[in-house]
Amino acid sequence: MAGAIASRMSFSSLKRKQPKTFTVRIATMDAEMEFSCEVKWKGKDLFDLVCRTLGLRETWFFGLQYTIKDTVAWLKMDKKVLDHDVPTEEPVTFHFLAKFYPENAEEELVQEITQHLFFLQVKKQILDEKIYCPPEASVLLASYAVQAKYGDYDPNVHKRGFLAQEELLPKRVINLYQMTPEMWEERITAWYAEHRGRARDEAEMEYLKIAQDLEMYGVNYFAIRNKKGTELLLGVDALGLHIYDPDNRLTPKISFPWNEIRNISYSDKEFTIKPLDKKIDVFKFNSSKLRVNKLILQLCIGNHDLFMRRRKADSLEVQQMKAQAREEKARKQMERQRLAREKQMREEAERKRDELERRLMQLKEEATMANEALMRSEETADLLAEKAQITEEEAKLLAQKAAEAEQEMQRIKATAIRTEEEKRLMEQKVLEAEMLALKMAEESERRAKEADQLKQDLQEARESERRAKQKLLEITSKSSYTSMNSSTTALPTDLPSFNLISESLSFDFKDTDMKRLSMEIEKEKVEYMEKSKHLQEQLNELKTEIEALKLKERETALDILHNENASRGNSKHNTIKKLTLQSTKSRVAFFEEL
Repeated sequence: MAGAIASRMSFSSLKRKQPKTFTVRIATMDAEMEFSCEVKWKGKDLFDLVCRTLGLRETWFFGLQYTIKDTVAWLKMDKKVLDHDVPTEEPVTFHFLAKFYPENAEEELVQEITQHLFFLQVKKQILDEKIYCPPEASVLLASYAVQAKYGDYDPNVHKRGFLAQEELLPKRVINLYQMTPEMWEERITAWYAEHRGRARDEAEMEYLKIAQDLEMYGVNYFAIRNKKGTELLLGVDALGLHIYDPDNRLTPKISFPWNEIRNISYSDKEFTIKPLDKKIDVFKFNSSKLRVNKLILQLCIGNHDLFMRRRKADSLEVQQMKAQAREEKARKQMERQRLAREKQMREEAERKRDELERRLMQLKEEATMANEALMRSEETADLLAEKAQITEEEAKLLAQKAAEAEQEMQRIKATAIRTEEEKRLMEQKVLEAEMLALKMAEESERRAKEADQLKQDLQEARESERRAKQKLLEITSKSSYTSMNSSTTALPTDLPSFNLISESLSFDFKDTDMKRLSMEIEKEKVEYMEKSKHLQEQLNELKTEIEALKLKERETALDILHNENASRGNSKHNTIKKLTLQSTKSRVAFFEEL
């Protein structure tokens, strides 16, 4: 009895100790995951679990986003998950997204997974038109997206229509031009073919390097009012706070970099910004909702922290990550170079084999032609010999007839003709016989010459036959030699240089390796500058080419604003630079007077 009671007590205590859980669904840009989350977990516990699952170490860029009453919110790290205003029904859904953007993607994004998540998010924002992208840049970005997905362009594989089901361009761009999907694909493919040799991570980074120069990249917009009640937009990004006209999200009217701001706070719907210079008065603005104020403050604090962090020495963790990334990049580069060399050697061997096969076929054709020529020469020689023999016999017959005619003439002369009539007749016969004899002699001489000529032709034909036989002998010997070479140079299946099976490799990064890598990086920088110039020329060419197909009446307000900025030579960075040339005090005064 006591044992049964003790058993029930231990079971009930075990039951009480089991933590209560609920299901959480995490949606990333390319996958969904479900976790069993304990009730007592804070936001950081769930966030760390997601990052570990993804293998993500650059956690400071990301957060878990959810929606409350049409307002975006982010999970707080120090607050219990269920204490947030999240839906009560399971699974509770959060979106794992980039919350803060880097100033320079190439320098700041270290891990490949980080680059990939940013690439997917920025690509979706451009396609959803949350980031404005001009048409020509849209085509270029699409070509890098295709390179990242499909690898190197192969005309035998990537045939017309292979992009038919892909969403690559914003609908605004497609509607703006009288162009068929085939015409867009042709232009995207033309650039895609030029990206040959870029790995997926390289193509995605090139995408981000172009996208980060777009005016709306990384900017969170909020509706605000200044003291006078003027409706404005507040833009928060990696560089600072920007004030926009509600009808123009591309070009800020005023900018305040983070290094000019000392403190940000809010009370109810009123925001207070304290400049770093204490002599300058604070400036205030009002937002529309209290929830929006919380989001603005979160974004300001996070972006300000990252802004200051970038201007300090890297932490040991970041230094370690960058060192590992450099080694990994060097290892991948060496592996790609090795594979490229093997591929080049294989292609060279195949080219040589094809060349030898082509040469062998050519020699066989030449041998066949020479053999046919030899046969024709032999036939010609036989015909000439036969004709010469016939001509010679005819000449003998003519000579014999001429001799007989001469004898007949002599006999007629010797015959005594007694009467004048007989004499006259005989003279006439003699004359005719003489003429016949003369003709017979000429014909005999002509036939003799023709026989000599035929003998000479026969001799030349036999000489040609001898040369043809000699050439055939040479070609036959070459063919056998080429066949031997072809068999020795044909692609071997057991050569180690063509073995594409991965083997265990060890890399020892010595000083010489790192110096060589540094030289290659410098070379890449020079090549990148040249490519950038070429790229800008291509963008201008494409813009000019498709300008005639543009439907002006379909231009949006952002299209018009972008074209105006482009005509003035204004870009995202030089606009902000110009705005910050004025003193902070004058900018604060300008903001309050808007």
